[in-house]
Amino acid sequence: MHLQEFLARKPASIQRGPLAIILIEDDVVVQETLQHHLKAGFRHILALSPEAITLPEEAEGRITNVMWNTRQPASHVQAVNAVNDAVPAGTWIYYGFNAEFLFYPFSETRRIGEMLTFHTEERRDAMLTYVVDLYAADLSAHPNAVCLEDAMFDRSGYYALARQDNKGHAKERQLNFHGGLRWRFEEFLPPDRRRIDRIALFRAAKGLRVTADHRFNIEEYNTFSCPWHHNLTAAIASFRVAKALTTNPGSRDEISSFAWRSSHRFEWNARQLMDLGLMEPGQWF
Repeated sequence: MHLQEFLARKPASIQRGPLAIILIEDDVVVQETLQHHLKAGFRHILALSPEAITLPEEAEGRITNVMWNTRQPASHVQAVNAVNDAVPAGTWIYYGFNAEFLFYPFSETRRIGEMLTFHTEERRDAMLTYVVDLYAADLSAHPNAVCLEDAMFDRSGYYALARQDNKGHAKERQLNFHGGLRWRFEEFLPPDRRRIDRIALFRAAKGLRVTADHRFNIEEYNTFSCPWHHNLTAAIASFRVAKALTTNPGSRDEISSFAWRSSHRFEWNARQLMDLGLMEPGQWF
């Protein structure tokens, strides 16, 4: 079933959140991606793919696989906007891709709904997430740069720059964040794909639209915190850039390793990301 046909039926499964949209671009760690987000506690997951996929046995009706051309440029735009329009206003939605894994503060012991309830009580309608690039330690053993058992990431080299409006003025509470593989190998990436910030968690709203560069047409959705104190942020541990760099003709023959002096083993827990400042618990303890 195509996504548009599925949404037109107004299925009960997506009338309450939090919902996750996983855009499946290839066959790399698809099951593991879906299982990770099931464990996080999403009420329902929409797995978007060009062809039908096999769902995890533990899905128990919590995942719907619908057809979508995820290999078209900016495939998330129309898909996310269509889901936004189809669910009740205020529904929390997450979107990401296969080989990406959402982490949020205390995610080992708390479910995603608990965290988003608190964020809502702080009068926030969106949450900033940092995309933390993962990569295999040994590319000769893992040519596509994906290895869950021996994943590495950069523990330093992250920075932020003021985000400017069309008049050259700094936007309030908005920054462009950089780092990871997008920074170290920026010569292989177009300028509009070098940021690591993504508003991946948001509440559905009438007229809301996501853009190709992972921002929204409502400026407050793009802010990292409210005016009066720091808010929660989350992180997406992602092999997506590493996969692209080892696959694309312009870069695959130029890169023999992603490892450098600041490479560190990824421990697959939220505490490590918080300790390194890659996500913020805000006032949530």
